[in-house]
Amino acid sequence: MFRTAAARLAPLAVAVLVAATALPASAEVADPAPIGPHQYFYGFVNGQTGHTIIKMACYGPVFPGQTGHPFPGQTVEVRPVAISSSSASIGYTGSGGGPIAVDMGDPSTVARALVLRYYGVKAEIPATATLPCYGSGKVTFTPVADSWTARQATVLVDYVGQP
Repeated sequence: MFRTAAARLAPLAVAVLVAATALPASAEVADPAPIGPHQYFYGFVNGQTGHTIIKMACYGPVFPGQTGHPFPGQTVEVRPVAISSSSASIGYTGSGGGPIAVDMGDPSTVARALVLRYYGVKAEIPATATLPCYGSGKVTFTPVADSWTARQATVLVDYVGQP
């Protein structure tokens, strides 16, 4: 009788275990949604909204003012915020809504700026961008549509050259 009860409960235990481990992973996934008007948003650099690192392909000792290129595989994205906040890192699309331009602070990439059109879709930081080999900076996420109510989001970054 014990074997029969255990045999009946085993599939249930496996199903509960699978559901419990899959739930946290699915909670992190955001469906791509178009960026529209009157929406608050966060900017993300390498998955972080706060102070983060951009790894630079600068080797050996660096000197003041030295620039280089970021390693491939680093990303930026925007995600919606459910409620408004006075935090400086939260942006607002304003009445114009629509795409959000990402400014890495590299004047050579102005013509080919990153433009994000959907929430939850990562864009790779161009490995051709010219950025400082070390030091601090900021990445700004600015609504493209011209609206006096729009507000940019900012993420502080540290540029770190590799030894």
